[in-house]
Amino acid sequence: MAEDRASSVPRRQLGRALRELRTEARMTLDGAAEALRFGRQKMWRIETGRSAVRGRDVRALCELYAARPELVAALVALAGETRSTGWFHAYGGLIPAWFDLYAGLEAAACRLREHADARVPVLLQTPGYAAEACAARPDLSVRDRERLAEAWLRRQGLLRRRLPAPPRLDVVLSEAVLLRAVGGPATMAEQLRHLAEVGGLPDVSVRVVPLAAGVHLGVVAGAFVLLDFPPGDRAEPDPSVVYRELPTGALYLDRREEIAAYERAWASLDALALGEEESRRLMLKVAEEVHHG
Repeated sequence: MAEDRASSVPRRQLGRALRELRTEARMTLDGAAEALRFGRQKMWRIETGRSAVRGRDVRALCELYAARPELVAALVALAGETRSTGWFHAYGGLIPAWFDLYAGLEAAACRLREHADARVPVLLQTPGYAAEACAARPDLSVRDRERLAEAWLRRQGLLRRRLPAPPRLDVVLSEAVLLRAVGGPATMAEQLRHLAEVGGLPDVSVRVVPLAAGVHLGVVAGAFVLLDFPPGDRAEPDPSVVYRELPTGALYLDRREEIAAYERAWASLDALALGEEESRRLMLKVAEEVHHG
């Protein structure tokens, strides 16, 4: 299989995870390469997601960095996906749900555009709402649901980090998200007020598409996130990625025609959504109605 036709997503995810492990182990790129008798170029290509990676190389790197056995197993499994032409991460597979693969992409992005049609996006959830949302995953053990909720809430530090600068977050919600009960009235009222508050952050926009808009391109596309990346130390940025969460796993798309299709869906949503202030008033109105029954 030609490597230039393979999806870049699993390679990039694996590279970031290995780079973080090396940093935690306080090793330089040259030091790790010398310890394993890898060429510096090979190490660079692995960490930047420039090439497919063999499972035995990942295992050797993990042993050098003293990674936890369960993390080693997850990363070796991820290495097996680095030659895939398209990538679908299945829940319940070799890569566990608590190992949040998406979080690595999210943390590296300079802009996130999310359309949510069923639930509040993870980055904007309150602890109570997150616990209720994870409780709806009967395929996970109680402990794994707790770990997943913890991972979701840790990701929210992204919006308030100092360095690097937080990504721009643009969220478009279906009005149905405001009306769908998740937990009791107190949980929903708190969540809706939080949405109104977080929408006031400098790099965050939260808007609502009213149900009266009917069937439109955003409805056809469903829930998705468009992630854009900065150039970094290269002239060309990493290609954008579309992320879609499905009942059995997560779909990652990075082909040009796929990105273009979701750009059109986003343009439709952007045109139909209420303004930020009107959206905020609607969130607070629904919160008041929920709170008082």
